[in-house]
Amino acid sequence: MKIRSSKYGWLLGILLVVILGVSGCDYEMTKAPTVTALKQNGNGEFDSVIKGVPLSFPYDHGKHANFRTEWWYFTTNVTASDGQTFGIQWTLFRMAQARQTTQKNWDTPQLYMAHTVITDGNQVWKAERFARGGIGQAGVTLSPFHAWLDNWSWKAMGKSIFPGVLTFSDQNASVKLHIRNQGRVVPQGEHGFSAKDQNEDVASYYYSVPFLNVKGEVTLNGKTVEVTGKGWFDHEWSGAMLSKQQKGWDWFSIHLADGRALMVAQVRKKGKQAYYFGSLSESNGSVIPLTPRDIQMIPIRYTKIEGRNLPLKWSIHIPKYDLKLNIDAVNDNQWLNFKFPYWEGPIVISGSQKGTGFMELTGY
Repeated sequence: MKIRSSKYGWLLGILLVVILGVSGCDYEMTKAPTVTALKQNGNGEFDSVIKGVPLSFPYDHGKHANFRTEWWYFTTNVTASDGQTFGIQWTLFRMAQARQTTQKNWDTPQLYMAHTVITDGNQVWKAERFARGGIGQAGVTLSPFHAWLDNWSWKAMGKSIFPGVLTFSDQNASVKLHIRNQGRVVPQGEHGFSAKDQNEDVASYYYSVPFLNVKGEVTLNGKTVEVTGKGWFDHEWSGAMLSKQQKGWDWFSIHLADGRALMVAQVRKKGKQAYYFGSLSESNGSVIPLTPRDIQMIPIRYTKIEGRNLPLKWSIHIPKYDLKLNIDAVNDNQWLNFKFPYWEGPIVISGSQKGTGFMELTGY
């Protein structure tokens, strides 16, 4: 699947680069414009993340237009009846040019970008689209919940995201998945306040829904297969995700064989120790926030992909909870050379526990 934009995608792509300050960056930032974009905060124009403000549902499933950046993110590891496995990603990004105003149609300050990716371990199908939010081409509504860009759509029956149906298609690949939640929402950090450094200078509102049952069909090159598996949903929003000194992050979502869900991440900072955060949760609602002292993350193998040295094999150790995990990429060639590029793909877990999941690497 080639990268494809909607009717005005080429223009919006240029607008995004200019608006988010990508043009004129130094060589390092040109290689990783995603990081540059997430450091922008509009000089205080946008709302800030405040510690102690609780998440509220179903309201917080919807969009938060007064924050600069926001994304709804879904991944799943599924298996077909013939044993073939797939990793599937769908992400809808919202990015604001300015704080929400009464502007409508083409004057709206809200821009949307969506990514879809499918991999079978040997081949990757990927696509990217852009849209402006005020003309009906993209958006997020709550009654009922609906997040879409063109015909890439997550649609639910009510205000909650779940149960929902995810559909997308582009050229020779399409997906239709029925998604049900079998656990509880997991607020990351302190009740949804997710700090990105030790001083809590940068943070996001962030929650996960890691206990999803997925059932549906995948069509690739004209062949349709029925699939089932486990999924993970994240929703995150902020005025600025990173500080000026931070370089990017390495993030993992993991379904362990014993039924628990693990999220761990590190935010890298030039010349400083990385900042670690995460959570260990069970479907019954038990959630253990993981502090920087709880997490050990060591890259074991680097692989050169499109001129970048990427850590594609890791050791993750959570001594307090007897977890010592080995992380391997299913397909090394998951560098997503989108307008804002990053590495994202399915992983397999071995060690003290087996499992599956996803890994995201930015800032390389």
